[in-house]
Amino acid sequence: MSFTAEVKEELARVENAKPCCANAELSALVRVEGTLHYTGGGRMRLEIATETAPVARKVIKLLRSVFDLTTELTVRRSVLHKSNNYLITVVDQPGLTGALTELGILDEDHSPLYSVPAWLVKKDCCAIAYLRGMFLGGGFVADPHGDFHFELTAESEEIAADLVKRMGRFGINARVTSRRGTYAVYLKGAEPIVTFLALVGAHRALLRTEDVRILKEMRNDVNRLVNAETANLQKTANAAAEQVAAVRWLERARGLDALPPALREIAFLRLENPDVSLRELGELADPPLSKSAVYHRIRRLEELAEEG
Repeated sequence: MSFTAEVKEELARVENAKPCCANAELSALVRVEGTLHYTGGGRMRLEIATETAPVARKVIKLLRSVFDLTTELTVRRSVLHKSNNYLITVVDQPGLTGALTELGILDEDHSPLYSVPAWLVKKDCCAIAYLRGMFLGGGFVADPHGDFHFELTAESEEIAADLVKRMGRFGINARVTSRRGTYAVYLKGAEPIVTFLALVGAHRALLRTEDVRILKEMRNDVNRLVNAETANLQKTANAAAEQVAAVRWLERARGLDALPPALREIAFLRLENPDVSLRELGELADPPLSKSAVYHRIRRLEELAEEG
């Protein structure tokens, strides 16, 4: 099961505390996955298609419990995707038009509404339920072990802009992109995704995402430390090689015995210990020297080599 399917399964079990919230959630589901067919004579048929069984159960439950509508369920097997497709059909019946009007899908004249009515999501609880329904209907969230990515599908630019506004209401900064005639509202990074999951009630998914995020941060911190240590070691090795080269040049040009005792001691120690750091080199001196003292003596040896 994909991570998206796991999140949807968890969210499908979230119960709405109020009827208004159930309306908002169902409205989002119908808006994303529903198709309204006009069959003539003022009759209509609503079809809602989904590939997720828990979402299909949620839709049927809401249609029956909130509006007492009769539904028909057809399950088809997709050979291409090797998964089931669930088609929920609500045939023309008393209460269907009223339900669609109450859900903000039709206006009072029974004409389609192409924007989300403000009254439907006025309360915070209803706005949250609406966002949950939008994810159940057309949401995607990548497995946190990969890149942190989240999307909500929107049928129009207006709906997409409304989603950005709804999410911004709860401090979630979302963006919109167009893709083959549809729009996607997306989030990047773990923090806004975790905030959304917490908001709509996907607490198990939230904890899993947080665990992976923390693990990634720990790995990144370790990698940064290792890279920094590797860079320091490389820097030390390069400096030591340059110091050895300077001492070798002095040895050939004038002989190390001609050097002052303090410089001569450090020169021999460097030749005998080409890989150690300045601090370690100072510990080998007799008496031991500070790193600063070793640095100044090494620097003087390099200056003598440069002078020729």
